Amino acid sequence: MFFIAVAWLLFEYAQHIDWGDVLDSLKHLPGPALAMAVGLAIASHLLYATFDLIGRHYTGHTLKTGIVMAVTFVSYTFNLCIGSLVGGVGFRYRLYSRLGLKTGVITRIVSMSMLTNWLGYKLLAGVLFITHPLALPPAWHMGNHGLEWLGAALVTISLTYIVACWRMGDHTWDWRGHELYLPPWRIAILQMAISCANWMLMAGIIYVLLQRQIDYTDVLTVLLVGAIAGVVLHVPAGLGVFEAVFIALLGHRISEGQLLAALLGYRAVYYIGPLAIAALMYLVMEVRARRLKKRAHIAPAA
Repeated sequence: MFFIAVAWLLFEYAQHIDWGDVLDSLKHLPGPALAMAVGLAIASHLLYATFDLIGRHYTGHTLKTGIVMAVTFVSYTFNLCIGSLVGGVGFRYRLYSRLGLKTGVITRIVSMSMLTNWLGYKLLAGVLFITHPLALPPAWHMGNHGLEWLGAALVTISLTYIVACWRMGDHTWDWRGHELYLPPWRIAILQMAISCANWMLMAGIIYVLLQRQIDYTDVLTVLLVGAIAGVVLHVPAGLGVFEAVFIALLGHRISEGQLLAALLGYRAVYYIGPLAIAALMYLVMEVRARRLKKRAHIAPAA
């Protein structure tokens, strides 16, 4: 059933694509640009795969680095394609539990990974919304000043987190049965650094596929705006939030065919290609779960 769902997802992607327009645009895409986009996608996925290593440092579990990165890659890929509840959370619980980790440990790993991702987003988006705000469509009911105020709030949250980790880091509080943990300030800075780098790599893929016709900072800003677009944008039927944001904000600066071709190329190298690889990896990990469980630990767990 899982692989049938993957095949259906790929089919759904394909049937809504204007292949004629896309192929015409892709014919004019230089080979080096496509190769660079693939390289950036690989770098981004590898970087994100290290996020759960911070969770390993936090929880002290003994799974090997390669196993942790493999689980993170599979989970992240399905998170991109089918949502965080199934991908980012469900796959981690499934795979880590098969590898012998307890539910409480997995919960802390998941929470730390999600925190890492959005810490970098808040800092990067905050700085860009303040220093490089884009003119938003009237239907968004938020002008440039709204983005600047949002950016200031995001930067404030990020700085507050760093200060809290500096003053009270590496400490755990129990609040109504829940564990609240602040990492050491060096780990907090590392979280923000690798997350910011990951968002920047993602924007770099679209930038090179657009053949540098749009400023990189504009592409990065639109990518980050797309992350909050579901809250402020009514997306036309048949368009994804991501594509709708780019068309709304950049469609007047570049032809729609080129823009959609670049975005679909981005989906191909960042979503669909890794999805095929992750599906195969997941199958192998399920089939070899017992063998992997024996080999996955650096030392016997306490």
